[in-house]
Amino acid sequence: MAFITLEGLFEPTVMFQTMINEILQNLINTREVASFIDYIIMKTEKEKEYDKIVKEVVKRLAENDSYVKAEKYK
Repeated sequence: MAFITLEGLFEPTVMFQTMINEILQNLINTREVASFIDYIIMKTEKEKEYDKIVKEVVKRLAENDSYVKAEKYK
């Protein structure tokens, strides 16, 4: 399934990936976060830093009307 717009042809997964990349851009640039379709992977050296990044990712998703399913969290 794809959408045709004046900008071109878009598929939902491409659109979602672009949105997530924009929301998390500076975290991705620092390599603290990686995203692939509906997965967001966070890594740090220290647990305290990890908690801070998780809170920031969840905050940004909420600000953009998105959410994380708690049952998918590991």
